[in-house]
Amino acid sequence: MEKISVIVPCYNEQEVLNLYYKEMNSIMEQMKEVEFELIFVDDGSTDETLSTLRELFEKDNRCHYYSFSRNFGKEAALYAGMKEAQGDYVVVMDADLQDPPSYIPKMYEEVKDGRYDCAATRRMDRKGEKKIRSFFSAAFYKVINKMSKTQIVEGARDFRMMNRKMVDALLEMGEYNRFSKGMFGWIGFRTKWMEYHNIERAAGETKWSFMKLVKYSVDGILGFSTLPLSLASYSGFLFCGFSFCMICYLVIKNMIWHDPVAGWPSMMCVIFFIGGVQLLCMGILGQYLARTYVEVKDRPIFILKETSDSKKRRAWKEESSPALL
Repeated sequence: MEKISVIVPCYNEQEVLNLYYKEMNSIMEQMKEVEFELIFVDDGSTDETLSTLRELFEKDNRCHYYSFSRNFGKEAALYAGMKEAQGDYVVVMDADLQDPPSYIPKMYEEVKDGRYDCAATRRMDRKGEKKIRSFFSAAFYKVINKMSKTQIVEGARDFRMMNRKMVDALLEMGEYNRFSKGMFGWIGFRTKWMEYHNIERAAGETKWSFMKLVKYSVDGILGFSTLPLSLASYSGFLFCGFSFCMICYLVIKNMIWHDPVAGWPSMMCVIFFIGGVQLLCMGILGQYLARTYVEVKDRPIFILKETSDSKKRRAWKEESSPALL
């Protein structure tokens, strides 16, 4: 019997977890031809998410949970879930039911015969979202697809089913600064895209503020494009050429018309403008350098505090035993 592992990152999702389990349980009962395991990754929640996960584990041994020592971010939660997944196929989805569990049987039909390595979803619209948020989201996809060789499908969700080959390829990318949407595109593999209309959260509130989305977008651009570094170099060449032309113009103007150089306000504007460009270029270099610094330190992507896995708990106790020191 084949096995499907479902990875569900959770951050302050106490209001929706039981609703999610109810929906997912009906899908598991429907797909009796396969075995399921639900891997909930608690990303340092501050509400009763962990307590709810303990209750689900006691009620259904297919529900496993891994709890971080603090909030490491959704990307770390996805990586942790993929490391622990034992299934022949791995599903990544959110707990808020914006990713409809009813698509899982359709995904399985697409990947089980080997025609596709992945069945992924994309939203056809953003009904229910603020217009300003939808505008910037669409702009992000256009910008990153222009700047990067890795193409990301507009409206693509993390909600997808992957076979074991694709999951293993993702796990080989052990980088600290992770951007899953870019990684899915970078590793390749054949992907079947499935479209659906936007669905609002079943309960609770989104944890993605506008500023968090902006930061996430910047991480994606810097992680999958070196074009900003090239733009810094090109702007340097551009301003050197512009300065040389201006010098020639002022020299010729003074030689022919004997017009003294004037315009202190305009000169200050130019100085401030060029200074701003220089600081921008230094900032771009600093962003890449900061990410390199974090990668070189080679810190763990996440730290587990608690898990339902008895083998891991036993290993922790053995490691901390004074007899082994």
